[in-house]
Amino acid sequence: MGLLSFLRRLKNSPEQEVRILLLGLDNAGKTTILKQLASEDISHITPTQGFNIKSVQSQGFKLNVWDIGGQRKIRPYWRKYFENTDLLIYVIDSSDRKRFDETAQELAELLDEEKLNMVPLLIFANKQDMMMAATAAEIAESLNLHTIRDRIWQIQSCSALTAEGVQDGMVWLCRNIPTRKK
Repeated sequence: MGLLSFLRRLKNSPEQEVRILLLGLDNAGKTTILKQLASEDISHITPTQGFNIKSVQSQGFKLNVWDIGGQRKIRPYWRKYFENTDLLIYVIDSSDRKRFDETAQELAELLDEEKLNMVPLLIFANKQDMMMAATAAEIAESLNLHTIRDRIWQIQSCSALTAEGVQDGMVWLCRNIPTRKK
């Protein structure tokens, strides 16, 4: 089945839902991105202590987005949410260069998880509105993204505050929704 026929089938079957896991270190901007996608107010965001779930319509799809807190003490619980994940979004604070090693390690561990095997990956290089933000290319190099061979992936520059680049990432994501496993 071609990609276009698959997308048409998904768009025409309202019961078809896509499960997206939204992960990243604390303070990366995950919840702000989620609220932007849901067209909600972003003026009062607090750190996620557990998780947020929102259903968002994008490009004709119903996306169930699970935003899981990124604090160090919460990260061991991420794996409880891996089951039936269709797409993975990983958010990076592009202005926090001193945490690039930590975020690279967390991302590498995620990509090694069997339950996330071959799950398409969108990396949001967030906070591009900050003066000291690393570019998407710098982050891709720093995280050795070019070595990822077991899945399709994309890194997208964005600013969750201004929403710049967020929809571009979602368009890529919707184009790469995998066929649901039976």
